[in-house]
Amino acid sequence: MAASRLKLELRQVLQEGSRLGVLKFLGRSGQHSMDVPGCLLYTRCGTVPHLTPDTLNCVDTLPAVTQVTLSHLAEHQDVLEEFQHGFKTFAGLGDTVLFCSLHDPAAPCPAGYTTNKTVSVWGSGGRMELTVSKFMALQKHVQPDWYLSMADGETWQRNTSRKRVHKAVDRTLAHLDQVLLVHQASQELQGAQVWGAVQGGDILEERLRSARETAKRPVAGFCLDGLQTGCVDQALRSQLIAAVVKELPEDKPRMLQGVGRPDEVLACAQAGVDLFEGFFPFQVTERGCALCFDFKMATDPESAVLEEQLAEEVQQNGDHGASEDPTQMTSFEMDLKDKRYREDFGPLVEGCGCYCCRNHQRAYLHHLLVTKELLAPVLLAIHNTTHYLGFFTALRGALARQELDLLRRRVLAPTHAKGQRATIT
Repeated sequence: MAASRLKLELRQVLQEGSRLGVLKFLGRSGQHSMDVPGCLLYTRCGTVPHLTPDTLNCVDTLPAVTQVTLSHLAEHQDVLEEFQHGFKTFAGLGDTVLFCSLHDPAAPCPAGYTTNKTVSVWGSGGRMELTVSKFMALQKHVQPDWYLSMADGETWQRNTSRKRVHKAVDRTLAHLDQVLLVHQASQELQGAQVWGAVQGGDILEERLRSARETAKRPVAGFCLDGLQTGCVDQALRSQLIAAVVKELPEDKPRMLQGVGRPDEVLACAQAGVDLFEGFFPFQVTERGCALCFDFKMATDPESAVLEEQLAEEVQQNGDHGASEDPTQMTSFEMDLKDKRYREDFGPLVEGCGCYCCRNHQRAYLHHLLVTKELLAPVLLAIHNTTHYLGFFTALRGALARQELDLLRRRVLAPTHAKGQRATIT
């Protein structure tokens, strides 16, 4: 089967770098498309955590691209090899575009295990070391539509030396060259497309070198790695992204790994990122929390003035609820285990059309959480996934109207962290 050519059709490129467009001819069949900026559907072993296929259908307009990671699949290589029809068929994922990356963005990844010839991933059974031959054998059994090449992404740690960062870029490029050689000769991977990782830590010169060299290779897109939440501050991250994307071809998509918090998504989309990993709703669900930040755009002058005042408050005081620790609660969610919700009979978010908000109340979710009922994370996952996908719809709308600053004020309004009821209409 000949590879369908992934095409990024840009509808609008704003002066600061943000892009609005559509990815066309996705997957081996080329029948899918996806609006950008957008996010992938986060899964573990092909399943959205806490949701069965039936409950996942409660979520409207799911992303066209589903993400799986070798950290979850590598230990099942023997099963996939025996099955012979690829992971998409094995997991019953249906008609979706399958993207396979190395590491689970919602799980810790220990450093210190990458060599010139191997990378390591961590599954339930511990560390698994992958050479290029093992990595490519896995990809042949998974049969993804897109996959990320092997990469040395261990420069995410703060204060990594320049020498170590330089080595990471060299290793990543060497891995990419070897992966491309095997890929081009592989019958099983015909129609699949390789994405290249852009490394470089927080050193601009290395980031630019990695971007330039990766862009010379025949890759379908670029993954900006090592800029995860907690690794660099947002101002530096935006500066690095803005510089790197200038070295990348305009007609190929850029994905950012390990960033999902709404304020960071807004800043990175403004800097030129097209795709994000959709793991943030899972993290919020695991905390027993519900996303409640507001992305409704103000249309009347009185609301606009209020938003201006809220924006000034954010600028003066900072967003103290947005922790750099991805395990900590953020200002974009409510902790439904809190006693204040024990007798709160309103929906999680006024105007939210998700199954949970239409049928259940905060008090009921509070009861389910404190009694540790298994239904609690199911309902939270439905709401959080729906809410997060709605945010990306609002982001694209704001870019189309050139109102990204207005959306940022709405999302960062500090009242959302204080238990007031957010509204989405």
